[in-house]
Amino acid sequence: MTQEGQPKIVVIAGPTASGKSGLAVDLALSLSGEIVNADSMQVYRGMDIGTAKPTADEQKSVPHHLLDVVDPDEAFNAALYRRKALPVIADICSRGKTCLVVGGTGLYIRALLRGLMEAPPSDPELRKELHREWQRHGPGPLHERLRNIDPVAAASIHPNDRTRIIRAIEVASTSGRMFSDLTKTHGFRDLKLRALQICLHMERDLLYERINKRTQQMISMGLIEETRALLKNGYSPELKPMKAIGYRHIIRYLQGKWSLEEAIACLQRDTRRYAKRQLTWFRAEPDAIWIDPRAVDMVLDKIHRFLASAQ
Repeated sequence: MTQEGQPKIVVIAGPTASGKSGLAVDLALSLSGEIVNADSMQVYRGMDIGTAKPTADEQKSVPHHLLDVVDPDEAFNAALYRRKALPVIADICSRGKTCLVVGGTGLYIRALLRGLMEAPPSDPELRKELHREWQRHGPGPLHERLRNIDPVAAASIHPNDRTRIIRAIEVASTSGRMFSDLTKTHGFRDLKLRALQICLHMERDLLYERINKRTQQMISMGLIEETRALLKNGYSPELKPMKAIGYRHIIRYLQGKWSLEEAIACLQRDTRRYAKRQLTWFRAEPDAIWIDPRAVDMVLDKIHRFLASAQ
């Protein structure tokens, strides 16, 4: 705990396939720690292989929290995540354990650390239209559209940050309010925790190689069978989790729309693109410390210094 009574946590973030889970387990074993999931897909039951959920052995060796929280047809979002995570973290810290928050969902981590502003509800049809426009024309036209609507927001959002660009346009279109005004009013200073934010970095070619290899491993481990079982259990391909990377690709294969080779190639491609978007998000985090995941001793040293500090 900090002097102000705020629990101290260590965040291990970074792009998919960068080695977050393995590093977190090693750190937790060294620090007498427990792990809190911050991956928006790992909260779903029955979606293990496609989400790269920690293995049974990893979960046995170190306590993990906020895995398998809801079924694929249940709603879950960043606000619910924060509501569930805060008491779990408080409990871990009250028992004198080191709390490691681990995942690649930047919005969940930001919500946990800074809170969420009250914004207008989403417009599913408008959001679909904006996503289609992004797919057809790339980021340029939408970022320019945002610049015309809300130049302050456009200046603060990276041109490749699809999620925030689309949300900013959506807010302005549905409410008539500027996204920049909402964020300024909130300030994102609902601070309940003191965090050391570590982001994992590796050379792009190595990361992409790991992504391609892990995709093949997922197929070998039974991603096709896992997806087939989800469909058999009545989960519609139209559900948001079923449209996630991995599952939507295998569904197209099972529907006969793609060959297995096409599904794997597209899965690898889309995962690489997702990793690029994650990196864009985390690079915008001002307090992030970038470290090679293989530099375990350096990570441990920074964590020990953080936990020992009064601030």
